[in-house]
Amino acid sequence: MKALVQRVSEASVSVDGAVIGRAGPGVLVLVCAIQGDTDALPSRMAAKIAKLRIFRDEAGRMNRSLLDTGGAALVVSQFTLAADTRTGNRPGFSTAAAPEIGARLYEALAAELSALGVPVETGRFGADMKVALVNDGPVTIPLEITG
Repeated sequence: MKALVQRVSEASVSVDGAVIGRAGPGVLVLVCAIQGDTDALPSRMAAKIAKLRIFRDEAGRMNRSLLDTGGAALVVSQFTLAADTRTGNRPGFSTAAAPEIGARLYEALAAELSALGVPVETGRFGADMKVALVNDGPVTIPLEITG
């Protein structure tokens, strides 16, 4: 399972011109399930995201987590994180999980984050979405959980 976590002052996702999810301050999490990912991974990914120390403390150092700050998460599916660009100029996405598995793991990640006490809003799996954000820092952290 791959994720791109961006610390944001605000973020939103729209479908057909209507905002369906928003968060901030907190994180925007772009997430992609990979072939072979198991049902155990969303819990591990959620714990990593919730505890990731990417927020400033009183001294201005990145020492605080979403759980410490009470920040929110906007979780958006993005299968293009599975892009293989090793050859040619057109990315391949054959390593992405099948849509039914990807949707299940995406929804599980959002539920696990919420269960940890993080306020969560989501995009719509498989939809053509427009994502707006103000990246704070900028801070962008790639995560990959396997096994």
